[in-house]
Amino acid sequence: MAGPRQLRKLLDGVLTIGSDLDLHSVLHTIIDTAADIGSSDPVEQTHKVMQNIRQLIEEAGGSMEHLCKVVVYLTDIRHREAVYRTMGEYIKGVHPVSTGVVVTCLARPSWLVEIDATAVIPD
Repeated sequence: MAGPRQLRKLLDGVLTIGSDLDLHSVLHTIIDTAADIGSSDPVEQTHKVMQNIRQLIEEAGGSMEHLCKVVVYLTDIRHREAVYRTMGEYIKGVHPVSTGVVVTCLARPSWLVEIDATAVIPD
């Protein structure tokens, strides 16, 4: 189990406050290298984002059932159904508060989806 300092080293967007784990701007990059996965498919990008969220929550000692909030940023509303269906594969039986936002673009032109996530991990 990684502590807060180790989590911050993995990803700049990780903030821990007590048992709260806030994951900001989780992308479809490879956590250890920050390399882009090289896909322009929103479903593939969503799979990688959700895998990253799961990895970071587990490294903090939690599981996906501790996920309580997500904010999903999409660059194209037409991807919404596929993205949310893909997210559902990772959070079956978990019902986090969810907000969806359509934006003009994300930090890189190839990025189609970005997710902020909050988990509350019991002591």
